[in-house]
Order: sequence, then C-alpha cells, then structure tokens
Amino acid sequence: MPPEVMRQLCAHLDTFEAMTCHEIRLSVELLMDTGRRPEEICRLDLNCLTRDSQGKPVLLYDNWKEQRLRRQLPIHEPTAKLIIDQQRGVRERFPDPPPSQLVLLPGQVLNLRGDRSIDSNHLSAMHREWVESLPDFVLDDGTVFDKEKIFPYAYRHSFAQRHADAGVPIDVLAELMDHDNYQTTKTYFRVKEVRLREAVERVTNMQFDRHGTRIWGAITTVLDAERTRRAVGAVVVPFGTCSEPSNVAAGGGACPLRFRCVGCDHFSTDVSYLPDLRSYLDDLLRQRERLRSMSEAEDWARAEAMPSEAEITRIRRLIQRVTEDVETLTEAERAEINRAAQVVRQTRQNFLGMPRIRQPLPDLRPERPA
Repeated sequence: MPPEVMRQLCAHLDTFEAMTCHEIRLSVELLMDTGRRPEEICRLDLNCLTRDSQGKPVLLYDNWKEQRLRRQLPIHEPTAKLIIDQQRGVRERFPDPPPSQLVLLPGQVLNLRGDRSIDSNHLSAMHREWVESLPDFVLDDGTVFDKEKIFPYAYRHSFAQRHADAGVPIDVLAELMDHDNYQTTKTYFRVKEVRLREAVERVTNMQFDRHGTRIWGAITTVLDAERTRRAVGAVVVPFGTCSEPSNVAAGGGACPLRFRCVGCDHFSTDVSYLPDLRSYLDDLLRQRERLRSMSEAEDWARAEAMPSEAEITRIRRLIQRVTEDVETLTEAERAEINRAAQVVRQTRQNFLGMPRIRQPLPDLRPERPA
C-alpha cells in the first residue's frame, strides 16, 4: 500500500477501536509495525516479548504457515511499549491464571480463562467494515486508491516493500520476513526495480544542462540501448552526472575542475537533485557569511576559501530554472514527478568513493519508527 494510504489508515485507528475493541485495533497496529501474518499476530502468547543481549526488544512469535515456532523479530521500543501495556491490561483482566496460559490478544466473549485469542477471520471482517466506513483514500496524484486492496495481509506486503525500497539487503529482508527461499523475497526487489525504472524515465524527462535548459523534454520513454549507453557514458557527480570522457573512465575521480560541475558543459542534472542543489546553495551562502566575519584570517586565506560569486549565481539560476519548469506542470504531473524523484533519490548509488547509506524508511507514523 502506498505511504499516503498507510498514513490515512493510521490517522483513523481510533475510529477502528470505537467500532470494535482494543485488541482488534492493537492487532492492526502490530500488523503494521511488524509485518507478521494476521494469524501470527492474533495468536501471540502473553509472554511474546523478550530482549536481546543489548537490551533491545524482540518479538517472539510462531510461524504457523511453515510450522517454525518461537521465531524472533527485532522491533522498535514504541511497538514494545504497546505490547507491555497490553500485557499489563491482560493481567489485570485475568489475574488468576499463570502468564504461560494467557494470550496477548484475548477474545471478548466466552473467554473466562484468557486463553482464547481473537480470531483472524473476525479481524478481517471487522477490518473490512472499518475500511469501507472511511473516506476515500486519495493519493498524491489525485487518484483514489482501491479499498479492496486494503486488508490485513496487505500490511505484511507493505512492510516488506518498504524495507526493500529502503535498500535492505535481500538476505536481511528474507530473515525479517522469515522466508526460507530467496525467490519469495526477490518478489519485492523486482517490484522495486520496476518502480525505479519508471521513476528514472519520468525524472529523465525533467533533465537540464548547467544553464537550466531542459533537455530530453520531448522523449517519453528511454530506449534500453540508450539507457545503457548513458549509463556507461556518464558518471554520477554531486548534483547530477558528468559525461567528460577522462572523468567517466576514472569513475568520477579525475575531474580537473574539482567538481565545480555547474561550470562545465559536460554536466547535466535532473529534478531529483533539486533538494541537493538547494542545500548546496545554502551551504555556500553560510560559508560566505562566516568567512566575511572572520577578522582573524588574512585576506588571501579568505579569498582562497570564499565561494565564487559566479558559482553562487549559476546555482541559484539553475535552481530557479528547474523550479519554474516544474511549476509549468499540472498538479497531477508534479505529484508524479515528485514521487519519481523521491524513488530515484532513495535508490541512487554514489560513485564518489563514499559509502552507500541505506535510505530511511518512510515516516508513516511520526510517533513510531516505520
């Protein structure tokens, strides 16, 4: 499910509890947070929380589908707090039975001993009723998301896809999902590749030279051969790509301009670099102000370190031209471009000798990590 759909669901969780009970609502929160199957969440034992050697919370659950019991999943502290609060509530409700006989999510009726869990079929039915009662789920591009695609098991797929999109290695994701076959896990990476391909094609149509002149504007689909040629004929540099042959041959490490790319005709950028360009401009302006106020530095030292007014002007003009071009698009087109640019930024590899850093997961709930 798209992040904006997840956010809307999270914003209406209180209405779900009002329709049913706390245990049903909590089961959905745990589905969102952990990516487990509905049956695995519904049948959690009361003592389903432990700590690793570093004191970090770990969920203990049973993989009923593959009959692998007492599996372990690292979870975040806010999720652990949900479980701890529920454990306390269950003990208050059922003070007599030993904890080993209790379940985390006890049913509300015919359950005097607290050993009967909520039913996953009942959860699905109540979840469907809740989703149908909510307003339409409108995506960033203005389209309405099909409510039929919102069901308890979909949270597992969304959990896996978020991690795949964020660059979690396949072996780690397979362990997170408790897959014993990488072929199952690869499904999420194939989705990621398709999304990236579509995003790159959209972003490529919003590409600019160093003057801010749009290039490739009339092309709607990049041919495979042309994509390959561009991949081997250009190298990633700060804020775009460089096609200067010697720098490309050196993998980006032989730039005679020392990466003052906006002053070179071999440089091009696209809309996905717009936040980086703005950040760089802010850095240059801050550096200029700091140097101007350094009375203890000699004039030649300040002059050597001072950002070039020409570079500042060029970057400011480039940002303005790209921004103006984006603003000519319709609202739906801007939403598509922004979404595509975000995908490209999340998956962009750095060829400048810097370590590749996995992108953070989308912030679906501000009060809890994704």
